[in-house]
Amino acid sequence: MKYNFWGWEQADIPAITEQYKGIHTPRDLYDALSKIWCADTCAPRMRQNWTPENKTLGQCSITAFLAQDIFGGKVYGVPRPGGNFHCYNVVGDCRFDLTSEQFGDEALVYEGNPEQFREVHFAKEEKRLRYEYLKKELEKLNG
Repeated sequence: MKYNFWGWEQADIPAITEQYKGIHTPRDLYDALSKIWCADTCAPRMRQNWTPENKTLGQCSITAFLAQDIFGGKVYGVPRPGGNFHCYNVVGDCRFDLTSEQFGDEALVYEGNPEQFREVHFAKEEKRLRYEYLKKELEKLNG
């Protein structure tokens, strides 16, 4: 099966937790989140453009930190206009971006980017609440 997220070909690292039944690799997580991502989990500044066809829009940081919970590793951020960062995961030699398809054909650079920290991102209460909602919905689906 082919996926639309960047790094899917090597996204076969194992989960470091058994908290979510059926989530063994990042591809499994993508499949599960594809049923959960919604306008409510989208960043408020992008929400008016969210559609089921562009389900990963505005989902990057909460998704990357949830993936970090499940697979370990670090979260990095591609600098974006306006001082924002697009978050993705690095676990050992494996790099993947579960929400990259929101950029269409735009090629992002996944090297030399700064590490991102949940303490900084979750200082925004709305972002922490969206992360907790995403996590809760994943637990309902695969707990």
